[in-house]
Amino acid sequence: MRITGLGHAGMFIETRGGSILCDPVIGPTFFGSWFPFPDNRGLDWEKFGDADFLYVSHRHRDHFDPALMHRYVPKDIKVLLPEYPTEDLENDLRSLGYENIIHTQAGVPLEFGDLKVMVTPLRAPSDGPIGDSSLSVDDGTASILNQNDSHPLDLEKLLGFSHPQAYFTQVSGAIWWPMVYDLPQDAKQNFARLKRDAQNKRAMYYIEKVDAEHVFPMAGPPMFLREELFRYNGLGLDNDAIFTDQREFLDHMKELRPQQKGYLYLPGTVVDLNDGEISVTQSLYSDDEIEHIFGSKWDYLAEQRDSRQDEIVAEEASRAAVLPPDEMLAALKEWWEPLLRRGRIFREGVGGPVRYTIGDLDMVVDFPKAKLREYAGEETSYWFTIPADLVSTNIRDHEIDWSNSIFLSMQFQAGRVGKFNEFIYTFMKCLSRDRIEYVENWYAEQSDVSEDVQLEEWVVQRRCPHLRADLSKTGKIEAGVLTCSLHDWKWDLASGKCLTTQGHPIRSHNVEDAVSRSANAPAVA
Repeated sequence: MRITGLGHAGMFIETRGGSILCDPVIGPTFFGSWFPFPDNRGLDWEKFGDADFLYVSHRHRDHFDPALMHRYVPKDIKVLLPEYPTEDLENDLRSLGYENIIHTQAGVPLEFGDLKVMVTPLRAPSDGPIGDSSLSVDDGTASILNQNDSHPLDLEKLLGFSHPQAYFTQVSGAIWWPMVYDLPQDAKQNFARLKRDAQNKRAMYYIEKVDAEHVFPMAGPPMFLREELFRYNGLGLDNDAIFTDQREFLDHMKELRPQQKGYLYLPGTVVDLNDGEISVTQSLYSDDEIEHIFGSKWDYLAEQRDSRQDEIVAEEASRAAVLPPDEMLAALKEWWEPLLRRGRIFREGVGGPVRYTIGDLDMVVDFPKAKLREYAGEETSYWFTIPADLVSTNIRDHEIDWSNSIFLSMQFQAGRVGKFNEFIYTFMKCLSRDRIEYVENWYAEQSDVSEDVQLEEWVVQRRCPHLRADLSKTGKIEAGVLTCSLHDWKWDLASGKCLTTQGHPIRSHNVEDAVSRSANAPAVA
């Protein structure tokens, strides 16, 4: 088996039973904000486009590049479609002319001669754009796991496909907060460090659990080449950004797991696997060029920025004309208010008005009343400032996922009083009837009826209130605070209160308190 790195999460897998093109992206994406790091334009895209199968893990535009696919990927290619609860990805692919679609079943292997594959989707509201997935591949000579951006909960089932010799996984995810928030600089630096630490911890959790002999960090970081975002590359010019690069993570992994074999995975990296033997070479960059990319990273990024502004200008020229404030408000009211009326759990979860300043439009989304209106000077706990051309473009394109456009672009500002509110951001990526209804039902089914488990001196519900991870495996307790290592959510065990976001309490009690209550209970005649 041969795996060639295509940049970011992209790869070209050649097996005895056929080839698979995975998540090919050149970009720029997210309103011209993201470019793959390092530059992957020098790859032979004609060759990689001529694959037997296409696998797009999910709809995020750093994994799904319609312009590249239109140019390089033939329309008759067989498409491995993850089993998602809504048909958005399938509709996107069909709109591009891809009709040879293989509907995979969640966690069910498929065989194509010597090639065996399995697509494992995640389908919770917080999983990417309501969906993320991993790809398992085995051809008899080697087995690999392309985990991509997904954070699977049932690793036993996933690894039941086969134990991978090579493991490809995200280590530098797109968690934007705190850079866009109205916070003091020292707070931004502290929260950015905490986010990097959480991402490193999560990546190491999976690396240890999967326990593959060979590990390839991938799926980040991006390059920010817009002038106003350039300072947020990597750790940030002021140490207030969140992206650990591939080489930095490999150094981190070596400290914590020195026996682990890890490899730099870049555009042009070629991994040959055959019956336990491995060879890793580089076909696009020389050793000196790689040293320049990582050893003089800011110089390399500046060179990329200075040479690629024409791509940013072209993206900006493709945006819609800015709508007048009254037309913009009317369009959003017509679109959003019917969805808000269907979203009872969203309305209760947000619990108040959210202010949006969009160019000259100053409006409020009143979640409890399911209404959009002009801002009337009232206090709000959450507020956003978004460029009017981005919103006008999303209205023109009827973009149903504003996370997969505006929020991942980082071309906005936000503020809040109190904790992060998951329901606001989830609503903003559920701007269709299908999505609203699916997520409403998903939340409604999350009342916990799982068994309890004992963790140290505490008894807690087995399933995490966030995304149902098994806390007996992912939970860690320190000073009365439970942390789920998958997404770093935290709970105060004495009260059961979630410390990360509003809502999502946990069922918990102290073992000694329960014993004391039992001992002091009155006798029953």
